[in-house]
Amino acid sequence: MDNLTTEFAFEALVSIDAATKMGDTALGKRRFIGITGGTFKGPRIEGEVIAGGADWQTVRADGVTVIEAIYALKTSDGAVIAVRNLGLVSPTEEGGRYVRTNPTFDAPQGPHDWLNKSIFVGTIGVADGGKAVRIGVYRVI
Repeated sequence: MDNLTTEFAFEALVSIDAATKMGDTALGKRRFIGITGGTFKGPRIEGEVIAGGADWQTVRADGVTVIEAIYALKTSDGAVIAVRNLGLVSPTEEGGRYVRTNPTFDAPQGPHDWLNKSIFVGTIGVADGGKAVRIGVYRVI
């Protein structure tokens, strides 16, 4: 069986609103966080994060947060790419947090359609005192 490796695709610094709490639902506590803009850059792609997306989160009874962020990127050459980023934030036995995502892309045909042809994994960390998140995106090769 082949081992999986990754290569860096890009990093995004995404500015966000404060969380809006929706309350308890059948699936858990729901909230959403508006995406207000940002930038991204990698070896093959760069540009801006378009304001207007959001990260919808569900905090389950077991303490795991399920995230689903839907937003758009605009590349430096004007292409607009839709992003859907699903992930988990889970407490670890060591007292830390396991944070991993699986971003998928809907890029137009052309120089950025390589995003449509691979599996990606990601990381998320808090930035700018909680006013932004830093997202690392890696292509599984």
